[in-house]
Amino acid sequence: MFLIIAFIIIIIIIIYYMISSSRCIDTNNKYVLISGCDTGIGHALAIELNQKGFNLFVGVLFPHNITILKEKLSSRAIVFHLDITKQETIDNAYDLIKTRTNSLHALVNNAGIITHGCIDWTSMKTMRRLMDVNFFGHVNMTKKFLPLLISKRNSRVVNVVSAGGLFTFPYTCAYSASKYALKSFSDCLRREMFPWNLHVSTIEPGALKTPMMSNYEQIWRNVWNELSIDVQQRWGIDYLNKNINKAMNSSFMINAASPLTVVRAIEHAVMNMKPRIHYRPDWQGKLIFFTLYLFPTWLSDMIIANIWNFVPDGVRHQLVN
Repeated sequence: MFLIIAFIIIIIIIIYYMISSSRCIDTNNKYVLISGCDTGIGHALAIELNQKGFNLFVGVLFPHNITILKEKLSSRAIVFHLDITKQETIDNAYDLIKTRTNSLHALVNNAGIITHGCIDWTSMKTMRRLMDVNFFGHVNMTKKFLPLLISKRNSRVVNVVSAGGLFTFPYTCAYSASKYALKSFSDCLRREMFPWNLHVSTIEPGALKTPMMSNYEQIWRNVWNELSIDVQQRWGIDYLNKNINKAMNSSFMINAASPLTVVRAIEHAVMNMKPRIHYRPDWQGKLIFFTLYLFPTWLSDMIIANIWNFVPDGVRHQLVN
């Protein structure tokens, strides 16, 4: 009898959340701040949310993109320079926003950069740079604007993380580490902000057809060209070329999702009465990354080792000796 009652309660809760999650908020007089809107997801999101009726504060890194985006948005949007690694531009953004409102409905932490390559290839400067943009910048933005978010109930923070913050593939250390950090920060923020009813959502897609992907091979070769001779000899140019070819011809890259799938997920997190905690909007985030995450570690490691089974020159030399 107890199990039947528990089952009925669970069904009722599920139905309640399904119904409530389909209800959208009134966008009238709601203010949303978005970072990283020069291109890709942030750019498209700004246009979509502007059309939905939100008042927007849109941060772009490069000044020439301000004019480009302004022409696509209504008078309800303010586009401005924002470098989330610079305290001065964050403070300027706060001052700008405070002149127009004392509350934010949503903060979308979208800005991000990526690199590829082995840990042995990745400089500490690069490691720190990715952490500065993909983690510390968003932490700083969240802490700065938190008073405006919790000035009213039912506001939200939406952090664009990545499925790389759930499961780490080889050659993604700097990127995945920054995304793991942001995901952990998001979990902690959500639990601490429960009394204020501040919703915190993470967006966790796999590979997307964005400008980052179009520069995939060039990123690898730029990293390689900056390596010292001894590191290049340790790995070998054949190792580099095989990895690039493997990735470029993989189903991950060929069947990468459209950025619009992520835009729709962020829209849901911003607009719905009951936003989800985690969004995995594409097949890679739902299937590949999550499945490998659930597998026993030894099994996922074995699968990865069999996919990337290229032997570096240094290992070949060991085998000869």
